[in-house]
Amino acid sequence: MKAASGLVTLAATLLLSGCPKFSESVELRGQKFSVELATDDATRARGLMFREALAPNAGMLFIFDDEQPRAFWMHNCKIALDILYFDRDLKLVSSALSVPPCSLEPSQCPSYASEKPAKYVLELAAGRATEIGAMPGDKLSVDLR
Repeated sequence: MKAASGLVTLAATLLLSGCPKFSESVELRGQKFSVELATDDATRARGLMFREALAPNAGMLFIFDDEQPRAFWMHNCKIALDILYFDRDLKLVSSALSVPPCSLEPSQCPSYASEKPAKYVLELAAGRATEIGAMPGDKLSVDLR
């Protein structure tokens, strides 16, 4: 009984600890990325905060209900990121590349706004968008299981 209780506690701890869950994937310019989804206010607000590292073929896909101008900031992020903005048709409309972390007070961290309205935002490790040659107009392929 005690062992079963310990397993339940361990499973609950892993679920609540914010451990990355990479079961979905996207593809951009022939490169596949395993992504975590940020689909509600809580996961979108947390984003990739406090992460010590991000694998080269991993990222986070933010999914919004509507298409509108978006702005992201790097408060409490520990790693630099590429922020790619996609419209409702999953076409790349804007990007902020190699955005540095910000450990300042929230009001002092710069905001990185999309140039056009976006419904989806993909965050990748800094430099990945340049490495794969991502450019405006590229189409994001999404495989959500």
